[in-house]
Amino acid sequence: MSDVRVGDRLQRDSSAILGYRSSRTAPGDLLLGADAHIRSNTVVYLGSRIGARFQTGHNVVIREECRIGDDVSVWSNSVVDYGCRIGDRVKIHSNCYIAQFTEIQDGAFLAPGVTIANDLYPGQAASAARMSGPLIGAGAQIGVNVTILPFVRIGAGCLIGAGAVVVRDIPDGSVAFGNPATVRGMVRQLQAIEARVDAVTDSASRYRFSGAASPEAELRSR
Repeated sequence: MSDVRVGDRLQRDSSAILGYRSSRTAPGDLLLGADAHIRSNTVVYLGSRIGARFQTGHNVVIREECRIGDDVSVWSNSVVDYGCRIGDRVKIHSNCYIAQFTEIQDGAFLAPGVTIANDLYPGQAASAARMSGPLIGAGAQIGVNVTILPFVRIGAGCLIGAGAVVVRDIPDGSVAFGNPATVRGMVRQLQAIEARVDAVTDSASRYRFSGAASPEAELRSR
């Protein structure tokens, strides 16, 4: 007999479902740690183990056989498919798809729209039998609308730029972007945030003092 066991101080919206039964496996217990906050229309399947202080946005799906650590958040309209391994302090932003058998290590961040694949040759039985999502290393930062293909390993502390398609392994601490994603440098060599902000501010000021329309204004006028 399967069961739903939750820790103390659960906050759960009335339309959220804890303990949905999967049709693909025999049901197992759902364990959910203390201080969880489960928002409206979230569905968490039986058979997963989730740590303390778990948070969801609206319309989130967490499938069966997942192992999720402490202090994890999965924001609105995202899906974590079955058999995933997610470490502590991971943040998965809105509109993400985490394919079956993906591993995301401690402290990683996925920006909105990240899509993960796990099937090398969709539609082929031999490929389906060996499905595997990627491994995303500890502290990696994955930008908006990045696509990550099966079996790829993204190293610890990497920064993957917006819109990249990651088709091969990325070494620890690398900055990679493009299609296919290519290593362009190292995180430790990035320009400081303050310098980048100052450069953008200076550029906008030059447009104002010259009397020319800024790029933003030109776009708005089209």
